[in-house]
Amino acid sequence: MDLLESYADNCLKKIETVLQELVNVEMAVKIETINKIRLLLHKHSPFQDEPVDCVLWIDSDLVIANDYNPNKVAPPEMKLLECSITEDGYTQPIVTWVNNGWFEIVDGFHRHRVGKESKNINRRIQNYLPVTIIKPRSTERGNRIAATIRHNRARGKHSIGGMSDIVLELKNRNWSNARIAKKLGLDEDEILRLCQITGLADLFRDQEFSRSWDIEDSQTELFEMSEDDFEASENEKFRTVNTSDPQRIFHKYDKWECFKAGFYATKREEMTREECEEAYRDFLADISAFSAALEHIIVEWKFSCEHYLTNVSMNRIAWLGQAAMCYSTGIPSTFRGGFNLLSKEQQDEANQVALAYLNKWLKANGRDEVSLDEALSDNQMDLY
Repeated sequence: MDLLESYADNCLKKIETVLQELVNVEMAVKIETINKIRLLLHKHSPFQDEPVDCVLWIDSDLVIANDYNPNKVAPPEMKLLECSITEDGYTQPIVTWVNNGWFEIVDGFHRHRVGKESKNINRRIQNYLPVTIIKPRSTERGNRIAATIRHNRARGKHSIGGMSDIVLELKNRNWSNARIAKKLGLDEDEILRLCQITGLADLFRDQEFSRSWDIEDSQTELFEMSEDDFEASENEKFRTVNTSDPQRIFHKYDKWECFKAGFYATKREEMTREECEEAYRDFLADISAFSAALEHIIVEWKFSCEHYLTNVSMNRIAWLGQAAMCYSTGIPSTFRGGFNLLSKEQQDEANQVALAYLNKWLKANGRDEVSLDEALSDNQMDLY
């Protein structure tokens, strides 16, 4: 123990000598120097994987809010927070990540507000704020959002609308319900309720189609991919980890031409459901118009065709029919029941026309042609 104390004392004397030189330097230089010393200590610390091991004082003008935090604090609680920091000082740093020279907040938005807006506190801390910086592997946006939610759920209140937007953000980044639940500390029932609030159940259905073109009860999640894959390129083709088909091509939903055309809309302005379904029937019965639309689909809807027509475990005939309808009339797939208004002979003819264009697309893309039974596949074991 004596040897340990002696070693520590010698180190402290050396450090004290250096710090004495900071007594008369201006504040900005002093703080920058102390921050660099702390970073150096952190580098050699046995706890360097813990962000709280290194607290830096950063000019508050460089500390900025994020654009997703759903945590809300009412005015009385804000006053209490100001009182706490006034009386006790900052006992918790603001958690940040470094974004092009800015320190964007992951947790501590309200502590940051108090430090900037309370004149007495701002004067006391000389317009600086105490911050820690999250681990580099946690800086991807989805991981930062998850970190913010975890902090908030342990100590705050959420607006339902804000949480729904967060779930939408993560779903857009192809996080599965299970992953969102695990990372945010929610259960999957909560995720489903939040999805219902935002309409995600309809928006991100990416259905598996039954042999009869009736897809009402069939629903799957958006496919999941690694964060590295997601960030690699917005134009990249992706395959999921849960498919056994190496020939399958995936694209993120915001590249689907069908999505942009309103394929997943829930209504058609100024038309009733009956009118939409009747228009569906009339369009599919007009083989000339149907064929012309299919020709446009297989040429112009590159990403949608790659995403859907390489999925051998869904009814590709149904997708082509619904896509052609949407392309020509703007009527979304939710009115696909119009197919059932066709006679059996008309249904068969529509199926054969769609099959011909499916095989035309497959052949043009170096793939084997398929039979009608293969194209109508209702084998949905390989979900994504």
